[in-house]
Amino acid sequence: MATMNISLPEQMKAWVEAQSEDGKYSNSSDFVRDLIRKEQVRRQKIANIQEKWTEGLESGIEERSIEEIFREVETKMAVNVDGL
Repeated sequence: MATMNISLPEQMKAWVEAQSEDGKYSNSSDFVRDLIRKEQVRRQKIANIQEKWTEGLESGIEERSIEEIFREVETKMAVNVDGL
């Protein structure tokens, strides 16, 4: 495992160290690794949303009204429920 030294203001350092004192993390490094993993997941979710957004924009404008779309969904749901 590689080592990285970072500089933190004293208040942040104390807060990070306090996170491992409650027993959830074995040490400050464990806590920081968890933060990084969570940030990686968050950024991947954002990238997925942006990808879907772009797909939606590129797919064009829907010509049906919202009422037509709802009727279609209701019909499909009724067929699925009846088919069980």
